[in-house]
Amino acid sequence: MIRVVIVEDQNIVRQGLRSLLGLSGDIEIAGEAADGEEAIEVIEAAKPDVVLLDLRMPKLDGVGVLKRLRGHPPALILTTFDDDANLFDAVRAGAKGWLLKDVSLERLTGAIRTLAEGGTCIEPVITERIVRALGESNVAFDSAELPEPLTDREKTILRLLAGGYSNKEISELLNISDGTVKNHISNLLAKLGVRDRTRAVLKAIDLGVI
Repeated sequence: MIRVVIVEDQNIVRQGLRSLLGLSGDIEIAGEAADGEEAIEVIEAAKPDVVLLDLRMPKLDGVGVLKRLRGHPPALILTTFDDDANLFDAVRAGAKGWLLKDVSLERLTGAIRTLAEGGTCIEPVITERIVRALGESNVAFDSAELPEPLTDREKTILRLLAGGYSNKEISELLNISDGTVKNHISNLLAKLGVRDRTRAVLKAIDLGVI
């Protein structure tokens, strides 16, 4: 079973998520929290595999929670259409994925499974908004160009990462082993000078690589 903690300040949304995820068969709700401070306590006690995290909360917002978690356990941001200002900060703070709150149950459970397996879930429409917010805020990545260009295969894998594909799905699509996929991802992370897949996609888009 995949253990999930739901962090959401609106009771009806939290209850709805709990009921819907309970239908999946392989996802267990390990805890719930209505604000950021409570979230830290619940997560530390429950030790979930994945955290579903709202950005706008009292006491401590989602970005604050992410900074305290430092990437463990992985957090999936559930956002609305008007959260652009916080999305880039959430990525920088370690969010492993993001989805709109009107996402389908199938897409949500798939994203939870992907994060539980160590992957990331990137919604292209939200990626575009993050890149736009990045430009408007004049925030840039450390380097303006790549010291070593990406190979065609690495660019292909980056595009698949941007589409939210897991390592397993990429290996099946490209007919290569999981280990080869991991090696390619490690190489492109090194070339891009970033530490995770989410930042790799954002930097590649920012540089015009994909």
